[in-house]
Amino acid sequence: MATLSALAEPSVDNIATSRHRFYDTANSAWLVKVFPGEFYVTSKPDEVLVTVLGSCVSACIRDPKTGIGGMNHFMLPMGDGGSWEGESTRYGNFAMEKLINELIKMGCPRERMEVKVFGGGNVIDSSTQIGTKNAEFVLKFLASEGIPCAAQDLCGMHPRRIQYYPSTGRVVRRLLQVNESALIAREEKTYASRLSAKPTAGDIELFGD
Repeated sequence: MATLSALAEPSVDNIATSRHRFYDTANSAWLVKVFPGEFYVTSKPDEVLVTVLGSCVSACIRDPKTGIGGMNHFMLPMGDGGSWEGESTRYGNFAMEKLINELIKMGCPRERMEVKVFGGGNVIDSSTQIGTKNAEFVLKFLASEGIPCAAQDLCGMHPRRIQYYPSTGRVVRRLLQVNESALIAREEKTYASRLSAKPTAGDIELFGD
């Protein structure tokens, strides 16, 4: 069983033929890409969740007993209740709640959740330091919910590529190079511009066990 909430591609039915999921013969596993504004939950042991983070943050959460786990990818810390369903997961508060609630629905009790968080690099030249704000938000959210953070790799100046294995909890983190940093920063600026053009209601190697 696997579920995907996507800003741009909300359909679950076409995941296997979409840009989200492809087979990696080297590792004999399905790689599932999680893009900004999305979250993905799976119970399949042969699925590996992958994302690239600049100023965005991803939480990787699983139930160690069942191996069910998921990842989100958010760009902004907080949204309000006016955000419509299709875009709300671009905000950290909605992205965290939706991921946790989906895991609970799949039989993962909150008290067993193992959480690892990544990203929040200040790769965009801006005085707002959105990466730092995202990183601070996710740690405060977990603390307020009483959920321990098992591992974190946050802030800094470089983007990261994250590869998460929900069935084992293993995470492979790779810092990207300077030329890749510029590309990620441009992509995030493009994404942010697209979101601001469509305002929602109310909006003006390893971390193992």
